[in-house]
Amino acid sequence: MNRQTTNPWAALSALCIGFFMIMLDTTIVNVAIPSMLSGLHAGLNDIVWVNSIYLLTYAVPLLLTGRLGDRFGPKRMFMAGLVIFTGASLWCGLAGSVELLIAARAVQGLGAAAMTPQTMAFITRLFKPSERGAPMGMWGAVAGVATIAGPLLGGLLVDNLGWEWIFFVNVPIGVIGLIMTIFLVPDWQPKHSHSFDLLGILLCCLGLTALVFGVQNGQHYDWGTVTGSITITEIIVAGVVLLIAFVVWQAMNKREPLMQLALFRIRNFSFANLANVTIGFTLTGMFLPLVIYIQSVLGYTPLASGVVTAPMSLVSGVVAPFAGKFSDRISGKYLVMFGFLSLAAGVALLSLQAQPTSNPWSFTPALMLCGLGIGCIFSPLANLAMSDVQPQLMGGASGIFNTSRQIGGVLGSAAIGVLLQARLTVSMPAAASDAAQALPENLRKPFVDGFTNSAASAGEFGPSGGPQLPPGVPQQVAEQLRHTATTAFHQGFTDAAKVTLLMPAVVLVLGAVACIGMRGRSKQSDAAPSPRPTVVEPVSH
Repeated sequence: MNRQTTNPWAALSALCIGFFMIMLDTTIVNVAIPSMLSGLHAGLNDIVWVNSIYLLTYAVPLLLTGRLGDRFGPKRMFMAGLVIFTGASLWCGLAGSVELLIAARAVQGLGAAAMTPQTMAFITRLFKPSERGAPMGMWGAVAGVATIAGPLLGGLLVDNLGWEWIFFVNVPIGVIGLIMTIFLVPDWQPKHSHSFDLLGILLCCLGLTALVFGVQNGQHYDWGTVTGSITITEIIVAGVVLLIAFVVWQAMNKREPLMQLALFRIRNFSFANLANVTIGFTLTGMFLPLVIYIQSVLGYTPLASGVVTAPMSLVSGVVAPFAGKFSDRISGKYLVMFGFLSLAAGVALLSLQAQPTSNPWSFTPALMLCGLGIGCIFSPLANLAMSDVQPQLMGGASGIFNTSRQIGGVLGSAAIGVLLQARLTVSMPAAASDAAQALPENLRKPFVDGFTNSAASAGEFGPSGGPQLPPGVPQQVAEQLRHTATTAFHQGFTDAAKVTLLMPAVVLVLGAVACIGMRGRSKQSDAAPSPRPTVVEPVSH
């Protein structure tokens, strides 16, 4: 297709299909977590890895895949990523074990990483700087629609066909997106001949993998030995050392480093990336305790839980386009700060309201507050990040901006997962001890011991909404014990979820503090579009 005759909005609509699929997949996975736990006979840590491995393989290659788009053409890289993502979705649905599912999700992440920088490159190629607020707002609206459709469609599929279909649904969407891309997106060829920082790629990959593995599996290995003489502490330290070595190498590399450290001398860019990490951390991690709580404690089906959380996505989708346009006219600094504080307040309110007997519809105001915050953050934050970046540095800047949010997501998934597991080891025995007071005295200690030992089993998080009875229960008091066990589980998990949700609320406040250090957005020139991307890809939620 001739680039001069390209309809930019038609091309953007084709690119939005790929982004819609990425967002849909993430939100669908959230609503299916309890069903996957029981259906795959997996532990909580295993299912956390289903999300974390995807985020890890998504985040790490982003600094590289943008340059691959420069060399081979963003359309071709986008199509390659779309094919990989669609094929991996089919593999996910066919996976019969949690190990195979984790492997397939890793490949999915690589496909998403190949697509993301290319879509952003086209936004700056197709639209002038002063006109990017509207397409960025459309990008945010697509995320809102996907996050509404994800829980609802995912709940419908899980309830009627099984968790596998949350991945199968990506196949027809991917095929439609591929066809639209072929016919509507121009085959723009930047043909920039980049050198590839292989040592930087290796240090970054190994460092992030070691750090995330250590944090996420610390509770699983009781913060001790993993294998042989290797401990969790040593793995985390190795990850940190490798990442420090990566930064040092980027400063020393005089050719074309993977990450241009000079960009961090730009005030807005530095503070916007700090804020970006916190939003990635929050929106990736907060749904793990929330979805399990709604389904397993309150007893709602996957579809009903999707309906309960829909107001957040709906408000976000409505607000995002207006926030994007608004950020073209005035400084977005205070708009973004308001978004962070609104989202923090909404998450904190969810934590305060959660009780074993809560009416989930009472969460609607808090979820709408979260949605308002999300809608105010993404487009204005991207405009702030890129406002003072020179055109020749735009490619590297957009890659870093995308990567910082995804790294926040990886760390959020791991940290929230490990905190939830740690809190469960405390709250479950305490809840069991309290509930056991209703039992005959001779049954109290066996009940507490049995319940504590079974607290980490997958079955307790299943759709049934309660744990299995501990082993060795006398038949004559089985019904009383079953009721007591369910009461203990509901109270124990609720207590753990309430504490866990406070972590992202605190992290969001740090994001708001980072906004204080930003300057107002510079007035951008109305000149021809720069050849590489400004980035505004809303994170999964």
